[in-house]
Amino acid sequence: MRKVVLVTGASSGVGLALCKRLLEEDDELHLCLACRNVGKAEAVRGALLASHPAAEVSIVQVDVCSLQSVLQAAGELKQRFQRLDYVYLNAGIMPNPQLNIKALFSGLFSRKVIHIFSTAEGLLTQEDRVTADGLQEVFETNVFGHFILIRELEPLLCHSDHLSRLIWTSSRNARRSNFHLEDIQHRRGQEPYSSSKYAIDLLSVALNQNFNPRVRPGWGLYSSVVCPGTMVTNLTCGILPPFLWTLLLPIIWLIRFFANAFTLTPDNGTEALVWLFHQKPESLNPLTKYLSATTGFGSNYVTTQKMDLDEDTAEKFYQNLLELEKQVRVTIQKKQIIRADDGTP
Repeated sequence: MRKVVLVTGASSGVGLALCKRLLEEDDELHLCLACRNVGKAEAVRGALLASHPAAEVSIVQVDVCSLQSVLQAAGELKQRFQRLDYVYLNAGIMPNPQLNIKALFSGLFSRKVIHIFSTAEGLLTQEDRVTADGLQEVFETNVFGHFILIRELEPLLCHSDHLSRLIWTSSRNARRSNFHLEDIQHRRGQEPYSSSKYAIDLLSVALNQNFNPRVRPGWGLYSSVVCPGTMVTNLTCGILPPFLWTLLLPIIWLIRFFANAFTLTPDNGTEALVWLFHQKPESLNPLTKYLSATTGFGSNYVTTQKMDLDEDTAEKFYQNLLELEKQVRVTIQKKQIIRADDGTP
């Protein structure tokens, strides 16, 4: 029986590179591309099947920044599949990133220069906005949309007769100092991306606490988090234009002899994601983040980092998400009733 792998954000960047590499590892997968843009997804599907004709590749349209889209996509997936073996929760945004020039230059002449360039700590701020669902855009896209997707797909994930894997794209930029339980959407801060990635780390730990068979016999869900490293993608080109990245590349190549976080390409960035594909989930530490790394000579490998969090905070965050889910479902139901009364489809 073919393994079924769902990848969100599969039409570009790390998601696209991951799909290519997974089929190189096993061309008999059923790969489901979960994408917002169906046109781009169709083009990716055609290219993947051209190079791997033995594979099965399907598409589901989903915008994780729209709860209505998430619910519709989940419904389609439950009609198509009886189980999901792997779910790569990769889609994400960093809107309108602003580089703190003062912090950049002060960091260049500090002892923490390698750390700062590896994690972007203190270098980036973003302008967030509120979505049609009344949620902060970064939080909904990077965290809550995926959370609702998982909640809807529980019948395909939590089987006693087979294991399912959740693999999240997190970041080295996930900082405890940027996340607060009293403000999980980061409405009052300027670093929603870092906050959302820390929230992903917490959620992964909480999911293991609630659905991992080592904790709850009879369930079969394992969750892990990954950082793909620093790459030149559409997301990072929002921080600096491509020509500046080109000018900086010689410096980055030099720094890479001292810091392994500069994977530079999406293909390199998938190293930890593909490595996890082959691991026995029961051998993995739920409190560990798996990092894609590249040497100064361009060799890829996987390293690890203990996450800076505690299980109690993870469980409190999970309960906050469940409470928020109740609220948004009530709102969605009210909107559906109003549309039905108005005759709106």
